[in-house]
Amino acid sequence: MPSSGKKYVAIAGNIGAGKSSLTRILSNYFKWEAFYERVDDNPYLSDFYEDMHRWSFNLQVFFLSSRFEHQRSIEEAPHSVVQDRSIYEDAEIFARNLHEMGLMSARDYENYQDLFKVMTSYLRPPDLLVYLRAGVPTLVNHIQSRGREFENTIRIEYLQRLNKHYEDWVDRYDLGPKVIIDVDELDFVNNEVDQSEIISRVESRLYGLFPE
Repeated sequence: MPSSGKKYVAIAGNIGAGKSSLTRILSNYFKWEAFYERVDDNPYLSDFYEDMHRWSFNLQVFFLSSRFEHQRSIEEAPHSVVQDRSIYEDAEIFARNLHEMGLMSARDYENYQDLFKVMTSYLRPPDLLVYLRAGVPTLVNHIQSRGREFENTIRIEYLQRLNKHYEDWVDRYDLGPKVIIDVDELDFVNNEVDQSEIISRVESRLYGLFPE
């Protein structure tokens, strides 16, 4: 397998798109260290899904802080890394959506955005962003199959709004190279052929002489 110095790859996508699964697959194949989103030990997530208005700011600040720590560790690591969800999604997708839905006050949102801008000014963007594009039926199927109790209250409208913000953000993303993978068409978790296709696309984008 080719090697060309340290690489930092971030996996982006909506809730249930398959970020953790692809992070694990790429980590195993390329022998990269994996950084996963903090879900199981998140002290706000369950409360947030019960009362989004009350806990939206707390949750987003927790995620922002956690991902900032991850990214600083990534930059200090001597080896290649793959990350489950980037810090940019926190501000561009989730905090923005909560504010637009009236679930985060203007005061909290402005405070959050200021914090985000300061933090990201100290960070370098990924060498490659892999965006997992998935329709709501696929997201719902994945969410139901993994059976996290606190996700049972997620509404279809919420996922639809997040998808809209993701498409807008990915279209505008210009911090580095990106690869878009259609999860509705590729089952990289259960289908080895689809898995190989995605690995090949990532490999070509990072190491190929003629990146796509």
